[in-house]
Amino acid sequence: MLKKIVYAIIIQVNKIVGISNINSIFVENIKMMKNFQYLLLGALLFTTGVFAQLQSVQYKDEAQILNGLAIKPNKATAQKPGILVLPAWKGIDSHAKATAEKLSKLGYYAFVADIYGEGNYPQTTADAGKMSGFYKKNTLLYQKRIELALAQLIQSGANPENIAVIGFCFGGTGALEAARKNIKVKGVVSFHGGLGRDTSLPISPITTKVLACHGADDPFVSKEEIAGFQQEMREAKADWEMVYYANAVHSFTDVDAGSDNSKGAAYNEKAATRSFEHMKLFLNEVLLK
Repeated sequence: MLKKIVYAIIIQVNKIVGISNINSIFVENIKMMKNFQYLLLGALLFTTGVFAQLQSVQYKDEAQILNGLAIKPNKATAQKPGILVLPAWKGIDSHAKATAEKLSKLGYYAFVADIYGEGNYPQTTADAGKMSGFYKKNTLLYQKRIELALAQLIQSGANPENIAVIGFCFGGTGALEAARKNIKVKGVVSFHGGLGRDTSLPISPITTKVLACHGADDPFVSKEEIAGFQQEMREAKADWEMVYYANAVHSFTDVDAGSDNSKGAAYNEKAATRSFEHMKLFLNEVLLK
């Protein structure tokens, strides 16, 4: 059918330029025909949504405007699994966006949360430290912003009974906070996230499955913090697992973090690849596809 359409178009084009013999059209314009085929095929794929794209979504926490990003799966299924992505301490970045796009290609609805809100986005690392520190100390507000983003993920089409939360660095801390509050999700994944908890709050049973992907040489998470997290998981009777990655420091999944481990935060391709595969295995276990 596509060839017939292209053929008809070429005939009309060549009539305009004065070529009327059909055989000569095929001989002289075979390259044109192929180009038209590729062009029309590309247009067809685009219009049928094969290439899903991130879409800006504005939502609110009372008067505070929040700006998230939503993307639908390249190929949706009846189960409509969804992933909420919590970005690192500087807010929505290229890494969070790229992760959402990868998840879309794997068949997931994805939503990248805006935790800080319009007018509050960090411009420097000092700003990022201050802003993320505020939410780490005010965990109830952090959890609220996560729940608001979760509602947007559901609104975009994800099945509310088939959702997981993942996060990077500060976002990894947020993923654990989602588990601590038992927000209605099937599982959470923390990539090189802070593991400490708000000690002013009691340890409650955790029903959400937990995966913590941790750099074995991360200087920003102390041995005491790791031990405290593991003990918390035991006391909460959580179904949890923790994977260490050799020669990996903080931010090991973020290609923009550079490659100098001595700075404490650096990209590690092997650890990034392995942790993403571990996440995929985890998601296959906790979510229906």
